[in-house]
Amino acid sequence: MTTPFQQPPQTVRRLVVEVIDARNLLPKDGQGSSSPYVVADFDGQRKRTTTRFKELNPVWNEPLEFIVSDPDNMEFEELEVEVYNDKKFGNASGRKNHFLGRVKLYGTQFSTRGEEALVYYTLEKRSVFSWVRGEIGLRIYYYDEMLDEDDKPPPQEEQPERTEQNKPPPGVGLVQEESPRVEQCVPLPTGPPHSPGVVVVEESPPPVVQVPQDPPLPEMCDPPASEMQFHQEVRKMQASRGERVKILRRPNGDYSPKDISGKKTGAESERVHPFDLVEPMQYLFVRIVKARGLAPPTEGPYVKVRTSSHYVRSKPASFRPSEPTDLPEWNQVFALGYNKTDVNGATLEISVWDFPTENFLGGVCFDLSDVPVRDPPDSPLAPQWYRLEGGSADQNPGRVSGDIQLSVWIGTQSDSAFPEAWCSDSPYVAHTRSKVYQSPKLWYLRVTVVEAQDLNIAPNLPPLTAPEVRVKVQLGFQSQRTRRGSMNHRSLSFHWNEDLLFVAAEPLEDSVIVLLEDRTSKEAALLGHIVLPLSSIEQRIDERHVAAKWFPLEGGPYCGRVHLRLCLEGGYHVLDEAAHLCSDFRPTAKQLWRPPVGILELGILGARGLLPMKSKGGGKGSTDAYCVAKYGKKWVRTRTVTDSFDPRWNEQYTWQVYDPCTVLTVGVFDNWRMFADVSEDRPDCRIGKVRIRVSTLESNRVYTNSYPLLVLTRTGLKKMGEIELAVRFACPSLLPDTCAVYGQPLLPRMHYLRPLGVAQQEALRGAATKMVAQWLARSEPPLGHEVVRYMLDADSHVWSMRKSKANWFRIVAVLAWAVGLAKWLDDIRRWKNPVTTVLLHILYLVLVWYPDLIVPTGFLYVVLIGIWYYRFRPMIPAGMDTRLSQAEAVDPDELDEEFDTMPSSKPPDVIRMRYDRLRMLAARVQTVLGDFATQGERVQALVSWRDPRATKLFIGVCLAITVTLYAMPPKMVAVALGFYYLRHPMFRNPMPSATLNFFRRLPSLSDRLM
Repeated sequence: MTTPFQQPPQTVRRLVVEVIDARNLLPKDGQGSSSPYVVADFDGQRKRTTTRFKELNPVWNEPLEFIVSDPDNMEFEELEVEVYNDKKFGNASGRKNHFLGRVKLYGTQFSTRGEEALVYYTLEKRSVFSWVRGEIGLRIYYYDEMLDEDDKPPPQEEQPERTEQNKPPPGVGLVQEESPRVEQCVPLPTGPPHSPGVVVVEESPPPVVQVPQDPPLPEMCDPPASEMQFHQEVRKMQASRGERVKILRRPNGDYSPKDISGKKTGAESERVHPFDLVEPMQYLFVRIVKARGLAPPTEGPYVKVRTSSHYVRSKPASFRPSEPTDLPEWNQVFALGYNKTDVNGATLEISVWDFPTENFLGGVCFDLSDVPVRDPPDSPLAPQWYRLEGGSADQNPGRVSGDIQLSVWIGTQSDSAFPEAWCSDSPYVAHTRSKVYQSPKLWYLRVTVVEAQDLNIAPNLPPLTAPEVRVKVQLGFQSQRTRRGSMNHRSLSFHWNEDLLFVAAEPLEDSVIVLLEDRTSKEAALLGHIVLPLSSIEQRIDERHVAAKWFPLEGGPYCGRVHLRLCLEGGYHVLDEAAHLCSDFRPTAKQLWRPPVGILELGILGARGLLPMKSKGGGKGSTDAYCVAKYGKKWVRTRTVTDSFDPRWNEQYTWQVYDPCTVLTVGVFDNWRMFADVSEDRPDCRIGKVRIRVSTLESNRVYTNSYPLLVLTRTGLKKMGEIELAVRFACPSLLPDTCAVYGQPLLPRMHYLRPLGVAQQEALRGAATKMVAQWLARSEPPLGHEVVRYMLDADSHVWSMRKSKANWFRIVAVLAWAVGLAKWLDDIRRWKNPVTTVLLHILYLVLVWYPDLIVPTGFLYVVLIGIWYYRFRPMIPAGMDTRLSQAEAVDPDELDEEFDTMPSSKPPDVIRMRYDRLRMLAARVQTVLGDFATQGERVQALVSWRDPRATKLFIGVCLAITVTLYAMPPKMVAVALGFYYLRHPMFRNPMPSATLNFFRRLPSLSDRLM
């Protein structure tokens, strides 16, 4: 047999020309601008970029890819890049597009991939009569690609300038960026089967990205990933360090609030009508009170309520101990869905049945067209006695006897009986009812440990060894220990004078336990203890002095005594939320509360397009959603609408507002506790939340908007649906009381007289959050621990690379105005617009000659800016911003690190990789801090004689300036300096100025670092 000849694998060389941007192009569209595009020609292939409309400094960021037919002779090939003005976007005359410039490059100037750099080339003329200016930024590189047997290089055909015929098949979403950078979406291999659309950005020729629709998430409880996935992630991080992960970019409308008010609801009115923010939902209410004279007597009768579309059954009757056994009571209300179109001919049947034997005991029938309508604030409808009747199929109607007391009416969700009623859209269990909760009243407990005397210290200590005595204070789950006490050898007493702060909740039923420990040896020895009930501790609301007391230690015949100062601080506000998201700043003591400035009304209309959170029988997806809103100490919870992706709650709640600079938080959750046993604790899964700052709401205006529900999981950002809310802040606008709030301190007075440290405040906030969660978990129905922590942002202090980047870009955005001002001044100095520069010279002369106009002119400028930006004011209260949160482009390992536990539960190689990444980031921060220190040390070196020659020069220049300013009028000096700064570029040297060169040569202390 002959062995076939093995050909070596074929390779194809590709040349990539990344057209980044262009600067200072020539206007040629007849309107003072240009609409440029770029055409690149290489090896017989011609490709172009998109057109940038009316932009003299266009930005493309588009890669143009060519195939090198002869890699060995590539250095002799020529690349020609030309810039044109698209005449279709302007009033320019002529049949051809206007030429804006070109650049010619040869293969010797190309770099391999990984070594390329952004280079700006000056645009050249095509002929003597060409008129061009500006420069273009290009990044050019090439790479060799391996080809399989079946793959062939694509033919070198001329690409069309614009392709718009390719359309995706039905059922596939189309994502097309405005930026022509081409991306292909490849799902991540390490993810759950129902992970959202997280994609890896790769280079690929097609200009359109086809993305399948997101599959539904089974749950949002974030199951832990396996260790095999962690090792795969580490291998992927080591293999490709530069890859990024991007969330599929949807249009901005999907992630931004929308106005859903059908008509203008912003009519300002001082009169506020109750329940006018939500849609009225009509219900048929049936109140079953009790029965009498049932025949035969039964032990457990129950009632059936039936309409054409609903059937419900009451609980078994109860009997009072002192009443006869023929008077069963139910005291139960049913709220059945009611539709006016189905009233004609419809009936309501109420029947009584025997529970053990299922015998019919009688019934009552009502015509729904005769049922009265109750409108609040009418009083409840009085129940009446109705004679029980037998059915038409009953052979012995005479045996039915007795009466039943009930009332039937038609009302809405604003009815007083609705919260406790059995609703037809949710089952009658405790975990599905709508309720209002109150957070516990929290106090700060200050324990000042002064000294201790007569302690029984072990006598057998080594020589020259001082005993190490510490005081440990416990309050519930909180525990703190003092530092080592200083010993007085004359009186054998120990001194601390140290404050310990705890969080205490009403009712003050707990006790403070004070333990004195001798920690000289490895094992701590208890010297004594004290138990003090919280109810016996003095309360104070200001900074008045509280007397310290001596307390005898328990634990033996006589263990000594300790000197303590204890008080409950009522002048502080106990933070259970992050300070920038706080909904209440009132102190604990009610005596210090100011009067409210308005009322906040929230109408929770419903949700749309929720994703399935659980699966029921037959694999059908289901969601049992309820809503929680929190503002101040008041929490509200709507009823649970079962098995619905578009639940409608239409519930309205109100809060008193004491400070408008606060935040309202609304969250949506999926109910799991309704399916759990009493002994089983199944946490509810979060669907998303929305924050609304009250100060951004106009007075007495109704905002009816739809907000996206966004959740960030281990696999990326996920949109879970939308929630529809109606909000109104009813307050007298611009009255003295409202305006005075903005001039008052944000926190109570004690926070400024005796401030708390940042780390101490964060620890106390964690304890307060845990106490609130424990308190609300004891309610019925309970608010789960996971719900409270999610609403209070208990994990906001956890390290996250994503949040660090978001905060950095926030700082950059804050300083953008200064950068813009500097660029504007630089353009003025370069005389890019001569008219503006001349006007600025005139304004400068006026301000220098009349300096008293500088301050009022500055304030007038601020007023004009405020009036100008009034046109761009936000019309809708903002929700979660994905772009500001840096949630649209996240590295998968950074997300996994954000959701990691503390301490970490990852393998050592993953922790090592993250530690190295953190060291790299810290090195950059260290360099920046060193640069700041260097500049400050150079300023100090001006007069410190560290460089004698530089100091002599500086002092001599200062002396010359002093003599000049004494001899010349200051206005003339200011005019001369200003005109020198704004001089024409033809009189300016492009090299750095002498002053800057002198400053850069000054010594710093960096050369002394080891």
